[in-house]
Amino acid sequence: MDGLLLIDKPVGPTSHDVVARIRRVLRERRIGHTGTLDPAASGVLPLVVGRGTRLARFLTAGRKQYEAVVQLGTSTDTYDAEGAVAGPARLIEMPRPEAIEAALVTFRGTFLQQPPVYSAKKIGGRRSYDIARTSTGRINAAQVDTRPAPVAVTVYQLDLTRIEGSCLTLHVDCSAGFYVRTLAHDLGARLGTGAHVKALRRTHCAGYSLPDTLPLDAAEQSPGAAFDAIIPLARMLTDLAVVVLTDDGRARAAHGQNLGREHLQSGEAPEGDAPIRLLDQAGELIAIGEPAGRPGLLHPSVVLV
Repeated sequence: MDGLLLIDKPVGPTSHDVVARIRRVLRERRIGHTGTLDPAASGVLPLVVGRGTRLARFLTAGRKQYEAVVQLGTSTDTYDAEGAVAGPARLIEMPRPEAIEAALVTFRGTFLQQPPVYSAKKIGGRRSYDIARTSTGRINAAQVDTRPAPVAVTVYQLDLTRIEGSCLTLHVDCSAGFYVRTLAHDLGARLGTGAHVKALRRTHCAGYSLPDTLPLDAAEQSPGAAFDAIIPLARMLTDLAVVVLTDDGRARAAHGQNLGREHLQSGEAPEGDAPIRLLDQAGELIAIGEPAGRPGLLHPSVVLV
């Protein structure tokens, strides 16, 4: 039982809760997630299963897409609806659409983003939310003298799709490491209204979308459906380039030995540092190869056989 299981996470459980529940469904301990979703968020949560856990790092770095409902007028300490109100309500008059669009422009492209204090980022080995939490379980930003370091992120697309009352619905296409909660908070600051995420749904992750997912309750009600929904190793990471190995190349890859052009039956090693899928002649994924120091030479960095 090796591969990728795409779960549609509901609002409520943490990503770790989902992992624990699917471990019980599949009776498999080797399960992990490839991109945390906050408890208040829903949507695509890729779970790696069995030997698929060895491919997790190649999935976490991919682009993600979200549909976010941003509530203007109120900021919270967690930047979402789960937090306590931070400061007074400031929405006196709804900003005009052109003012909202002008503010959104500043969040497109590549820039440094400050992760929320209430996040899983580590500071000196501890989670930021553990440092920020008070004894009552709330966050007290005034007691935090160290914040997570800003992270370079990219927003490929950011569209305002709906205005309803004081709520904005945004479509966000972004790089790994991007916090939609921070976007909402910073957008509210730029508009002068304050804002937080009211609802968040991840619609695309690791190359997969909502139609590819299995709802968590469906997986728990029908373990057979969960087994059938597992994407095998050979069909994972299909956005990566691929080469097919000769028999000798397969044997060398299985032992972690470097591969030259003579070990490739078809395909070519890509230029640059991009990883590549190494398949045998039966179409099975043998390893993930990465450049080994000179043009045309590949090193099997993750061996799956």
